[in-house]
Amino acid sequence: MEIIGNGFIARSLQPIAEKYPDTVVLAAGVSWASGTAAADFDREARLLHRTAADCRRTGRRLLFFSTAATGMYGLVDGPGREDLPVIPCTPYGVHKLALEEQLRDSGADHLVLRLGHLVGPGQPAHQLLPTLVRQIRDGDVRIHRGAARDLIDVADVVTVIDRLLAQDLSGEIVNVASGEAVPVELIVDRLELGLGCTARRHYQDAGTHHVIAIDKLRALVPETDRLGFGPRYFERIVDDFAATVVAATAS
Repeated sequence: MEIIGNGFIARSLQPIAEKYPDTVVLAAGVSWASGTAAADFDREARLLHRTAADCRRTGRRLLFFSTAATGMYGLVDGPGREDLPVIPCTPYGVHKLALEEQLRDSGADHLVLRLGHLVGPGQPAHQLLPTLVRQIRDGDVRIHRGAARDLIDVADVVTVIDRLLAQDLSGEIVNVASGEAVPVELIVDRLELGLGCTARRHYQDAGTHHVIAIDKLRALVPETDRLGFGPRYFERIVDDFAATVVAATAS
């Protein structure tokens, strides 16, 4: 595959890149869910336009990463599903939905994956777990009351992508997440345990709680049953992340 980008997801996909020479992966988009910079959004839209046109011309499939996070599904009544209309509730969600529509109208063969919160070594510092780790170590952590996040190991995401690309999927949107909305308080509890320190908690009334439906993912990739998705799946991910942080500090 041709991977456009050199960030967290792009690096993680390198081990399977040679298996899919007819796929282009656009992994150079906006990764900050709270971002609102119009220039960044415009840059990604232009890049998608050029890449989709090239894929249409060459007959290759374009893999595009959208979001299944709060910005997309936060206002949904019930689990967020790919086959139901959504009303994005953040600029980031509005942007990603618009790009999905742009890609659909481009005429390029494509697959859209709406991702949960990926976790793994080397992820961007502004994302959830690195931010919580810094705050815990500084002694003060901010928690949005009632907030919950669907965490998924980036290694499991690569496994899922591998299985999806092996199928003849075209024009599909698939949620890639664990299906479990984990309260942020529990994530902080687990991080504190792994880091061996605690922090004062400051609560803000701006949290959201939604569940990402993964029925379609399970049907397309039955192997997900072996990945351990369930209420305690997040514990392994958070423990591994904390252990990586501790090891890096000790070295």
